[in-house]
Amino acid sequence: MGSRKGQIRPVRADEHQTVLAIINESAERYHGVIADDCWHDPYFPAEYLESEIAAGVQFFGYEAKGELLGVMGVQDIADVTLIRHAYVLPRAQRAGIGESLLGFLRTMTDKPLLIGTWTDAVWAIAFYEKHGFVGLDAQESARLLNRYWDIPARQIETSLVLAEKRHATTGVFGK
Repeated sequence: MGSRKGQIRPVRADEHQTVLAIINESAERYHGVIADDCWHDPYFPAEYLESEIAAGVQFFGYEAKGELLGVMGVQDIADVTLIRHAYVLPRAQRAGIGESLLGFLRTMTDKPLLIGTWTDAVWAIAFYEKHGFVGLDAQESARLLNRYWDIPARQIETSLVLAEKRHATTGVFGK
């Protein structure tokens, strides 16, 4: 799919090192913001990427002039679709790449979309709110994180879930 000056396409298996470089460079913004016991170096190791792909996360990339500038994953789980691991290279941010990726992934499903992020990542929360998502309260976030994500308890404590506005008030998630 064409988008602005680039295109969105599935990430190829031979691009996993590039995906890791994008994620780890972009994730530096979290260093010193999220709880120290949640930070890893590297933030996103190769083994984790492979385990996420094996668990069904499909990565899409935004490519311009032959270079991947951003990536975002999507994962269908039961009655919802999760947006996973959304990162744009710092030098390419604020150019509509994240918006393009999110818009593209939204067209891939009719299921409710959920996004999990760190509670202290206010820039990420603001991005998703700008694009029609609302943060859920701590109790509902914890319930959904436990149900749909495979993450440590400490990460659940320091994260929240955002849902599209049209689904946030209906309570349709895995009751």
